Amino acid sequence: MAGHSNGLSFPLSPVVKTRITLKMTLACLTGFGSSAFSAPLDVSASKEEQIKVHHAERPEIQNFPHAGFLEQPRRLTTRQNLAPIGRQPHWGGFNRGNGEGAGFGPVGRYGVAPWAEDWSYLRDQRHRNDLFDPLKFIALNNQRTIWLSLSERTRLRNWYNDYPMLGTNPHSGSGRFVTRNMFGADLHLGEHWRIFGQLVNGTAAGWNGYGYGSTYRKRLDLHQAFIEYKQTIGTAKTGLMFGRQQFLDAPSYVLYDREPPNIQIIWNGPRAYAILPHVRFDLYDFVATNITPRAMFHDTQDWNTRLYGFNTTFDVPAFHLGLQRIQSYLDLFWIGFHLGGKTGSVPVLSSIAVKSVTGATNRNNLGFRWYGTAQQLEYALGVLWQQGNFTPYGTTARRQVSAYSVNTTVGYRRSDLLFKPFFGVQTDVYSGGNERHRTGTVGTYSAPFAPQNPYLDYTGYIGAANLINLSPILVGSYGKVSLRVKAPILWRQTTQASVYSITSAYNFPKFRSHFVGVAPNGLLTWAVNRHWNWTHVVAWFAASHDLKNAGAKSGLYYQSSLSFAF
Repeated sequence: MAGHSNGLSFPLSPVVKTRITLKMTLACLTGFGSSAFSAPLDVSASKEEQIKVHHAERPEIQNFPHAGFLEQPRRLTTRQNLAPIGRQPHWGGFNRGNGEGAGFGPVGRYGVAPWAEDWSYLRDQRHRNDLFDPLKFIALNNQRTIWLSLSERTRLRNWYNDYPMLGTNPHSGSGRFVTRNMFGADLHLGEHWRIFGQLVNGTAAGWNGYGYGSTYRKRLDLHQAFIEYKQTIGTAKTGLMFGRQQFLDAPSYVLYDREPPNIQIIWNGPRAYAILPHVRFDLYDFVATNITPRAMFHDTQDWNTRLYGFNTTFDVPAFHLGLQRIQSYLDLFWIGFHLGGKTGSVPVLSSIAVKSVTGATNRNNLGFRWYGTAQQLEYALGVLWQQGNFTPYGTTARRQVSAYSVNTTVGYRRSDLLFKPFFGVQTDVYSGGNERHRTGTVGTYSAPFAPQNPYLDYTGYIGAANLINLSPILVGSYGKVSLRVKAPILWRQTTQASVYSITSAYNFPKFRSHFVGVAPNGLLTWAVNRHWNWTHVVAWFAASHDLKNAGAKSGLYYQSSLSFAF
């Protein structure tokens, strides 16, 4: 599934060596070994279990990355959220949860970022306990210092729309089916060098289908191809990556990897990083990949689209709030981007229609995200300010940009109850400007690089611009099945700006109200085993009365995804 990486916990493997110094009853021990999602003990964060784990199982199926391990079925205590040796490098305090804090996306056994997984521990064959383990570490010399790791991800997805894009798309009753295959090889040349390559292809079909562009249909092409040099300097693990690569070092609601279609967003250029035990740094300068060529192995660089910036994350010292011992991360980031053509356009709203003014835009995103977890409390707070300029094509008139977003999630978890429920509330504000003016400041927030659409709305009908969202959240799990239910209530931030989808502004010039509608949805996940994952999404978009009068339609959305990975 799209990415939201979980803190799911699975039974320990037979080769796990565990030392438990807490007194447990036999019943508790039995429960710990049989629960696929969490430990059964109710131990306060101030009296955490002292557990030492060697090569223990990470969450075997990754779902959605969000703010580390927020809202995810997870083990009981914060200590149990520590990543074990293996699966990812030793990143000090950034190994907690799913490892996203280190800046390489969620990392787990067969996770969504195979290029960030570390399988070197399989050099010792005693740790192999899976059919595919021989393919994860293939020694190429007698010293076993040169080795190859193979990976593969296949996804079959189908979905149905009553009235796509609030009825503005003419393909009502649309059913589509897509497949995607990704094949990776990670060649390690000693301690310092490695080369990662990944191929991708995608197919699409269905009835009343639409939008089968290059993001869905793709002949075999080079998805990733980069070389990395790594060096430990003092306590800092440093590295330089150069080439075509996936980039996930940002909150998923700011930018992600375009997971819902088949072909993800991939970047070209250099990236340098340094990870110390409790602080890390990341510097990058990319151009996008042009995936429109239809022939095999013909993708090129898209010089009209750039992404550059500097990010840093602090492993904040643990603190107590009552009995809750909170461990958290603080992200500080500057993310800049340049857009040209259609993706850089600015809407102009009139009483007759919504039109687009094409041009080039440069935006700098300055912000922070502070997120953490305790035994029962989980929270995330993010604030971002966009500033820059927009220049319409054919003119020299430059408009300033000033926009913002505020994103929060807070929740309460009861891991001692049967279904390990999580109760939370998500709130989001994305600014909207005065789109009735062709001059002056552009105040509408822009999120062009595929922020994770399930964060707001699974249907993709509503995007992160000129929006206020208030959404209750309920998450529960039992065995290998989890259920996540949300009910976003949506308003426009200002009536002087359009309603937006995830890609562009809607043409609803007669819509004058704030209230947009409600989009209740549910995600059912079955982690069949460490290789197979099956998810179902059901969502209903209920447009407001005024939005319907302006031409929008309510409708049902259903999606099923079956994925295999090794």
